Amino acid sequence: MGRRLAAVVFTDVVGFTASAQADEAATLARLREQADIVRRLLPQFGGREVKSTGDGSLLEFESALKATECAVEVQRKLNERNRIQPSTPILLRIGIHVGDVEEAEGDILGDAVNVASRVVPLAEPGGVCLSAHAFAHVEHKVPYSLEKLSPRRLKGVREGLGIYKVVLPWTSEALAPVERSSLPRIAVLPLVNISPDPENEYFADGLTEELTTVLSQIQGLRVISRTSVNQYRGTTKPVSQIGAELGADAVLEGSVRKAGNQLRIAVQLIDPRTDEHRWAQTYDRKLENIFAIQADVAESTAGALKVELLMSDQEALQEHPTSNLTAYEFYLRGIRAVRAADLADEHLDEDAERFFERAIEEDPHFSAAYAALANHLLGVMGGSRAAKDVINRVREVTAKALELNPRSSAAHTARGNLALQVDLDWTRAEQEFQQGIALNPSSSDARFWYAFLLSALQRSYEAVRQYRAAIELDPLWFVPQFNLVYFQACTADLNTAVSMGEKLHKDWPDHPYASITLAWIYILAGREEEARMLEPTGELPFRVQRISRPILRAYFGQPDDLLATLADVEAGRMKEYVSRSDLAIMRSILGENELALDLLEEDYREGDKALWNNYQDPRLDGVRSNPRFIAMLRAMNLPTTLKRPFYELRARPPRPRD
Repeated sequence: MGRRLAAVVFTDVVGFTASAQADEAATLARLREQADIVRRLLPQFGGREVKSTGDGSLLEFESALKATECAVEVQRKLNERNRIQPSTPILLRIGIHVGDVEEAEGDILGDAVNVASRVVPLAEPGGVCLSAHAFAHVEHKVPYSLEKLSPRRLKGVREGLGIYKVVLPWTSEALAPVERSSLPRIAVLPLVNISPDPENEYFADGLTEELTTVLSQIQGLRVISRTSVNQYRGTTKPVSQIGAELGADAVLEGSVRKAGNQLRIAVQLIDPRTDEHRWAQTYDRKLENIFAIQADVAESTAGALKVELLMSDQEALQEHPTSNLTAYEFYLRGIRAVRAADLADEHLDEDAERFFERAIEEDPHFSAAYAALANHLLGVMGGSRAAKDVINRVREVTAKALELNPRSSAAHTARGNLALQVDLDWTRAEQEFQQGIALNPSSSDARFWYAFLLSALQRSYEAVRQYRAAIELDPLWFVPQFNLVYFQACTADLNTAVSMGEKLHKDWPDHPYASITLAWIYILAGREEEARMLEPTGELPFRVQRISRPILRAYFGQPDDLLATLADVEAGRMKEYVSRSDLAIMRSILGENELALDLLEEDYREGDKALWNNYQDPRLDGVRSNPRFIAMLRAMNLPTTLKRPFYELRARPPRPRD
């Protein structure tokens, strides 16, 4: 047939070799399944299969447009299939190039074939990449965005080649800003304590939290979470600036004076765009009237923002969490202790636990106190506390919270977190998180943990949407932003991960985890010199000082700090808790892969069961293809392959132990 211009397409199954080593029969079955999907679609787009390449195929089309349309349809079919079977996904990379080919005995030869074979590894798992030549043939002709990647010099190709990524419809929103809710957004600033006794600071803090919670129960409002507004404690910034930074349509501010049993609470609702007061009220009441005050503030706020209260809203506002004011004060102290631990970036959780327990002792029917205790313990579990030390209490208080109040969003979030972290029951966890969000759409906590679950299941589009929703509700809360960047670094396009990591570091220049996260992203991108400059210094939280920074240093060939941490743990000298999964990452970085696997298996049998959280971490790449590692993922009903782009953590030679 001589030479001709053709669109050359290569497909490649992600993780085929490692998967085949673990379970050859199942892997070959999935290989045949994807080949059948491709072959059924080829006639529709005028394509033909030139040959199978073992774990993929070489295809030819008359036009780049038909090739691109077919590639997108293949990925659509596989995406639909993977949503139904998330534990055994089929992930395909597809690369497209246009150039001259020459047929020889049913095969096709030429530079176009060579270039296409170099394009396919640049596609992310489940993605499609085009060379600049193919892009020129389809620009403005396909209903998808085409995103230009950084120029690449490909092996065997004389000149640098422009590469474009097809932004697939079911993933495009994951990389775009979430559309802001059309509902009014309100921020409750920390109420100022003007009591004669400075000790009453806890009451002002707790009341701020409670007003936030009460307003969150109104379906027609979106309430910015406490973590973000806590940043403005004692601020001199004008309300207009605060409103702009938080994206708030209204700001509630005020003061509290408590003298014995007498209260004076002054609040005002301000439009941050005009500095006008929507309404203002001063309450001179006794302490036992505190819940009536909260309900009145919520109703007045809704009225000022022209939000109609539903019957369910009105019922929720009339509920009093407890009639025992001593229990309520302990509960408020517990809330303040949780906030203090959050702001210190340390796990200072003993005070919070003690106060919530005292609240429960005072009023055994106080559902909110049970739910607060459960969520607090679940939040620190695996970080500063071992699961075995708290899990029985968590189960007990979660069940009690729901028994006392089945409509508690916080309690459903706790039960979802139990299913996620402890029972590894993904279906039940999802149901509980969805229920928590339905009961309180303003709950950034429920959305954050739901995103955590979705990211573990590699449901990337949904995970990113929930992370972004949590960030919208709590724009100054670092944790969901950190998790989102970490997840993108593990699974997404590396260019995207770099830009997101750089933004995180720019927004949080003094946060050690922002520096460490960007350092690892730079390492994955081959920018190690820049990564070295990001090592955090100065006074650091325990986990950064003894775990995260030593792991980073060990990767750079300076393992002394890491070995010191391991020695202290082994000798029982470490007072703080270090999980087995953290120790496994340390061993993996040192090249001690069998010890790392031993620790992961031990953690799965009797520890925090934390592999669901970190199995995608590039720092575990040294054990990823090991059958023992894959067996643990199967036991947890987790995907055994990763939706990861074309990079991997560059291996370091093991360091002999002394």
